[in-house]
Amino acid sequence: MANRDTPDITFHGQGSSTPEDGPSLAERARTLVALGGQSSLSTFSKKHPGFPFGSLMPYAADEAGRPMFFISSMAVHTKNLKEEPNCSLFVTRSSASGSNLGAARITIIGTAGQISDAEKEAALAEYLTRHPESKQWAGFGDFGLYRMDVVDVYFVGGFGVMGWVSADEYAQATPDPLAKHADDIIEHVNRDHQLGVIALAKHQWGIAASHGMMTSIDQHGFDAKLLTEQGAKGIRVSFPQPALTAEDVRTIMTQMIREATGS
Repeated sequence: MANRDTPDITFHGQGSSTPEDGPSLAERARTLVALGGQSSLSTFSKKHPGFPFGSLMPYAADEAGRPMFFISSMAVHTKNLKEEPNCSLFVTRSSASGSNLGAARITIIGTAGQISDAEKEAALAEYLTRHPESKQWAGFGDFGLYRMDVVDVYFVGGFGVMGWVSADEYAQATPDPLAKHADDIIEHVNRDHQLGVIALAKHQWGIAASHGMMTSIDQHGFDAKLLTEQGAKGIRVSFPQPALTAEDVRTIMTQMIREATGS
């Protein structure tokens, strides 16, 4: 399904939720949350009942992908949560295509409450691993650790990939193993191997392009944006087997490009 915000782009092979074609929306959602990015928390305003209140909000995710926040009791968002625990967290990362509309983003809807004393030590250690700069606040009595229980998730994976993910699907999914290397791989491919992306587009989809840019990658393959005589097109290029490491990607793509170019 094409993104309604980008009607000038057509898509081929994108949006599948099957492992053969690409990660499920739940896996994409867990991957984005694990990687992190710009994030904001929306709470219900205590001062202005019925109105949402948005705050910049660093977070760390636990093993089930539940966001945790280390926040002061004096902060407006904390006072709001104590009054009404229902909230949502929005997370996004910049897009390799340079378009805000092409960026992956997620809205997590849930309820947030303070973590119990029995869980606090382990949870705080996990949070500080992600945000070591917050150690300076750890000794302050007015700071508490909150965790968000997920009710529902809406994920947009860039152009043409979007949908709701249930709380159970989200909790049971796992982040993609290439997630930590994805940005470096994309940068390398777009700098040094654009002709390879163009060759694979021609080989797998029969699409002739003058320009090709990888926009995302996972263990099952990658998405690319092409410039053709008919306009911009998006494609999904599938790997013949899962790529679990950056070295796997190099080996698999080298072989695929050789087959595509006959070299």
